[in-house]
Amino acid sequence: MKASHIVVCFLLMLSWQRALSDWVQTNGPTGGRIYCFAIIGTNLFAGTWGAGVFRSTDSGKSWTQANSGLTTTTVRAFAVSGTNLFAGTDVGGVYRSTDNGTSWTQVNSGLTNIYIFTLAISGTNLLAGTNGGVFRSTNDGATWAQTLVTTGGVRSFAVIGTDFYAGGYDGVFRSTSGGVAWSETDSGMANKYVSAFAVNGTDLFAATFGGGVYRTTNSGTSWTQTALGNRNLWALAVSGTDLFAGDWGSGVFRSTDAGASWTQAGLTGKYVASFAVSGTNLLAGTGGGGVFLTSDSGATWAPAGLSRAFILSISGGGTSLVAGGYGGVFVSTDSGTSWTQGGLTQWRVWSVAVSGTNLFAGTAGGGVQLSTNSGASWSPVNTGLTNTNVYALAVSGTNLFAGTYGGGVYLSPDSGKSWTLVSSGLANGYVMCFAASGTNLYAGTYGGGVYLSTNAGADWTQAGLAGSYILCLTVRGTNLFAGTRGSGVFLSPDSGKSWAQAGLVSANVRALSVSGTKLFAGIESGVPFSTDNGTSWSLGNAGLADTNVYALGVSGGNLFAGGGAGGVWRRPLNEMVVSVETPSNRIPGAFALRQNYPNPFNPTTVLGYRLPAVSDVRLVVFDVLGREVAVLVNERRDAGVHEVTFDGSGLASGVYFYRLEAGTYVETKKLLLIR
Repeated sequence: MKASHIVVCFLLMLSWQRALSDWVQTNGPTGGRIYCFAIIGTNLFAGTWGAGVFRSTDSGKSWTQANSGLTTTTVRAFAVSGTNLFAGTDVGGVYRSTDNGTSWTQVNSGLTNIYIFTLAISGTNLLAGTNGGVFRSTNDGATWAQTLVTTGGVRSFAVIGTDFYAGGYDGVFRSTSGGVAWSETDSGMANKYVSAFAVNGTDLFAATFGGGVYRTTNSGTSWTQTALGNRNLWALAVSGTDLFAGDWGSGVFRSTDAGASWTQAGLTGKYVASFAVSGTNLLAGTGGGGVFLTSDSGATWAPAGLSRAFILSISGGGTSLVAGGYGGVFVSTDSGTSWTQGGLTQWRVWSVAVSGTNLFAGTAGGGVQLSTNSGASWSPVNTGLTNTNVYALAVSGTNLFAGTYGGGVYLSPDSGKSWTLVSSGLANGYVMCFAASGTNLYAGTYGGGVYLSTNAGADWTQAGLAGSYILCLTVRGTNLFAGTRGSGVFLSPDSGKSWAQAGLVSANVRALSVSGTKLFAGIESGVPFSTDNGTSWSLGNAGLADTNVYALGVSGGNLFAGGGAGGVWRRPLNEMVVSVETPSNRIPGAFALRQNYPNPFNPTTVLGYRLPAVSDVRLVVFDVLGREVAVLVNERRDAGVHEVTFDGSGLASGVYFYRLEAGTYVETKKLLLIR
């Protein structure tokens, strides 16, 4: 009886340790930006900035990504017609799904402007509002024709009966012909930047950015400003007899008298970008906080999922881990166990850098922002910085460098108080990344390859890969690595004088990070790593549910990965152990696990196993306490003889065990690592 208890406890310990050995999702950061909603029966859809489409069948309690076939990740608009769900995207035009988002097909024939702000359907007429006007389709998106040209674009639609209304930077237009012909109808509007519409009976309300809400009761012939004042509004909705407005920075406002008066209705301080009404529930999509739900007209709100932020950059400094992305800046002091929202939710944060007690953020449109209190508050530090689209930051000694999109490199010697353009010799000003090594500063450009400065940016020279799109750089010893768009990783051992392919050919390598002998890459299919300068790579994805990786960082013995939908993930560095498998064509008659050779070993050894049939295989290495230190195989394998090379470079000397699980077959053997 006692022996039985001991075995059970040991198995439970192994199971618990297995969970710890894979990637683990940290508790955040929260901050997804939600642009739009759609409802088909019990299915609720959310369109996000940077993470595509999500679907919930339980009113937002749980969400799953629904992106198959959707080749762009920012979805700004939905429209529903029967079983057809249409999605408008920022760079991919219009997509259609006929199976509740399970799969998507691009429907862009004739759509010459593919930057979609809004969609609307009435009968057989499908309209797309773009940054160049309105396009119309009468065959479910199979073909399109432009019917309205505007200089500022169309951001919103409304449908009353058979009439369409289009609003945007140029005011309001009305069509009584199914979207074929349009006439301007915005008399009385002092502010014509229309961001959203809402319909209540025959009343039409228009939200403006900077002018509050306007109302018309005569089909747009004349408009009257309501009592909400000059708010920056992105969203409107009618729920029951109430009218709700979403403010960009001040939450939700409610009117019970058709806009004559307004009161605050929760989510104070949130950036409300979209609404959806489902029965008695009102859903609010925010910029930086995910989805919220109220069933009592805004008296109380509860989180309703999609709260993981889209992460673009990760940096470790001291005891802090800093992540930047589409929801602003987030800070953790406990390796991701908890996160605090560090502000800047109105900006897309492309890069973060830590220098002493200073935390810097490079933003899209807001320049460089500085926090001296761990992200609690921020202030712009842009004097002399004439290009505010900052994609890259680097700290080198007392100097801070900012790489801009189209404006080259700027230098600040005083923590951002003043900036000077330092781009002499930099022929390509689209700077995406930096790497520093001693007095060498490298800049990776979009379409111009790598540049080198040896005098703090005063002069730059071409350092190879001319014409390449460089997304990331990192340095390990004397080796410089470059991650590219569509061409994998390149290695230069001589400061850019010569380059050689270093694996991951054809991959979009968005992030590179180094720890000891290991080189890590963030790509669209996870986190591959190499211990031989890119000669060979292994995929270290065990447990990583969000494999669309944009950012990597090393802090406190852990590797952190930031993805497009799952926030930040964590894995101990010593678990990223190289294995290379070599299969044989021989078909054995029975399952078997071979003794490793050599044994003892330092630092590599070969593990062999035999499969008489196609099997789901899990081959793991664990220590004497039952803790998994490496997952060598965790997928289906063909019948045959297989060999796996195990590299224990990151492990201490001692006894380890390796276990094969294949179908119902389980076997364990011992191996010895001697340093």
